[in-house]
Amino acid sequence: MITDPMNVPPVSIAAAKAALLEQYADPVLRRRATMLWGPRGVGKSSIVRQVAERFGVPLVDLRLTTIEPVDLRGAIYADDTQRRTVWFPPEFLPTDDDPAGILFLDELTAADQRLQISAYSLILDRRVGRYRLPDGWMVVAAGNASHHGAISHDMGTALADRMFHFNVQAAVDAFLAHAAAHGFAPEVMAYLRVRPDRLDDTSAQVAADHLVGASPRGWEDVSNVLKSGLSDAGKRAFVQGRIGAANAAEFFGVLRELAAAVDVTRLLAAAPGPETAALLPRSLDGLYGMVYGLLAAADDAPTMARALEVVDQLPDAPAREPLPVREAQTLSMELLMQRALERGLETTILDSPAYRRHLERREGAPG
Repeated sequence: MITDPMNVPPVSIAAAKAALLEQYADPVLRRRATMLWGPRGVGKSSIVRQVAERFGVPLVDLRLTTIEPVDLRGAIYADDTQRRTVWFPPEFLPTDDDPAGILFLDELTAADQRLQISAYSLILDRRVGRYRLPDGWMVVAAGNASHHGAISHDMGTALADRMFHFNVQAAVDAFLAHAAAHGFAPEVMAYLRVRPDRLDDTSAQVAADHLVGASPRGWEDVSNVLKSGLSDAGKRAFVQGRIGAANAAEFFGVLRELAAAVDVTRLLAAAPGPETAALLPRSLDGLYGMVYGLLAAADDAPTMARALEVVDQLPDAPAREPLPVREAQTLSMELLMQRALERGLETTILDSPAYRRHLERREGAPG
């Protein structure tokens, strides 16, 4: 079992984002740098961008593996008047014209160690050479630890002692919320709902010495492949090349089960009652395939209303095994309400007898 040498408890990407928002809002805490540790594809850079957007401030995003040490320190030239050499700071570093913002030092632990010296100066002293970072700016760094299976140089305790640290881990609930909000392929969401351990297999990938494995970023790419116009053979090739052979084999096996278990188009077109009940899923994969399939389809008022009716009938499913029907109903109603709010369809939800029955069941449930 891989241990965590950082001695920092794991947090979800959503929790890390919430912490950064609070940190930026506090002028004192903002002056202390923060380090986001975590595996690739977990969303570290995305949340930094979202924090800057939330406050409407500029973001200077430096991917340290793509620049040279001189790029950060600046250029040196001879000043004949002063009879000395002088450093010109690089143009991408913030100036007093932008009194507040976020300086993001991405891939810090993978950068050339000569470059890290200059980056550490910004973190420790908020300056490099003669350049000084304006007081209103917050420094956020990100990188991988050695146990994340990426190139990583050790961080000394002297530097670590000058930063807040967040051990960001992939959390399936946060990922699925992001996936639903951004219209990921329903097959990906259904698969990861039933198999959350497949969201990020970095540990197994490192142990097996495999180059390719599953990650949150990888599943986003898989979603784009499934939504593309590629042939079935093309989709299989791209998915295998993105998340690895074993992950792809299991994923496509579940896709076959989903295709056989539930047809969302037929469900939506069926009449309420026995005709709908006959089409309801009989397996766990099919159940969550239906949940996310209905979510993807509910883009207008009639479809939203019909989706609510289908969810209301879930207890009638002729299941081969006990299924978490009530849990699936609650999840479906929450997702459909969120989609309705995004589409301006909340009246459709509130006017639905099926949704009112759902609320009555929740109120009557034992606390």
